[in-house]
Amino acid sequence: QVQLVESGGGLVLAGGSLRLSCAASGIIFSINAMGWYRQAPGKQRELVAHIISGGSTNYADSVKGRFTISRDNAKNTVYLQMNSLKPEDTGVYYCNVHFTAVGAYWGQGTQVTVSS
Repeated sequence: QVQLVESGGGLVLAGGSLRLSCAASGIIFSINAMGWYRQAPGKQRELVAHIISGGSTNYADSVKGRFTISRDNAKNTVYLQMNSLKPEDTGVYYCNVHFTAVGAYWGQGTQVTVSS
C-alpha cells in the first residue's frame, strides 16, 4: 500500500515563505512524475508545479519565479519551496505522485493560509 505524507503547511504573513514536503512510503514503485496542486475555497483544484523523472519542471504562471519544486529520489520525496507568498496562494495543497506501474496517488492535503 502506497502512502503519501505531506507536511509543512501553516499560517504565514504575505511576503513570507513556507516549504512543503511529501514523502512516499509503503510499496514504492518506479516514480514517473511528482507534483503539487492546490484548491482554494469555492474553486477547482489546479496544478501548481510538476517535476518529471528527468528533472524537467513546469509551473503555473501565477507562481513562476516564486515557487520551486524539487525532488529527492533517494527519499521518494518531493518539495515545494514557496517564497513571496500572497493571500491568493491560500488553499489546501495536495501532492500527487504518478507511479509508472500503478498510476497516480494523492496526499491528504495540507492547509496553507497567507494573511495580508
